[in-house]
Amino acid sequence: MKRLFLVAVVMMVSFLSIPAKAQLNVNVNIGSQPLWGPTGYDHVDYYYLPDVESYYYVPQKQFVYLNGNDWTFANSLPARYGNYNLYNGYKVVINSPKPYLNFKNDKVKYAKYKGNKGQFVIRDSRDSKYYVVKGHPHGMPPGQAKKIYGKGNNGKDHGNDKGKGHGNGKEKH
Repeated sequence: MKRLFLVAVVMMVSFLSIPAKAQLNVNVNIGSQPLWGPTGYDHVDYYYLPDVESYYYVPQKQFVYLNGNDWTFANSLPARYGNYNLYNGYKVVINSPKPYLNFKNDKVKYAKYKGNKGQFVIRDSRDSKYYVVKGHPHGMPPGQAKKIYGKGNNGKDHGNDKGKGHGNGKEKH
């Protein structure tokens, strides 16, 4: 009787562990995050930048900001934010599709972070998982990130211009 019970428990545990393994699939995009992004996140879709009331879309490396009544996607922030320092400004991680459509709520919800400069950024991290980010001071040798993380970061880090410049796109999403 005890063996039968033990066999039943073992079978039940093995059946319950199968779905748990399927749920461990985690999307990691550390190599795509900009040097000015905050540490502590293995995956980021968007950053909300409360100081300039704009977003940054990590997969496309584009800033998303209001230009009149339209959302503009561009490689840099508009000239009006030329004094904004991406390394010092607070970033809120948002992992939901098109968060700019929820801007009115985000503006109120994250207003408390305006002027907050205490966030640790990837560039200053000594955690080896961030060494795959292009331009990191302790970066991996060329090609190493691709071996470990797949594509790595083949694009430019558009955050190094500290927000200076004009957008080059006016795409609505």
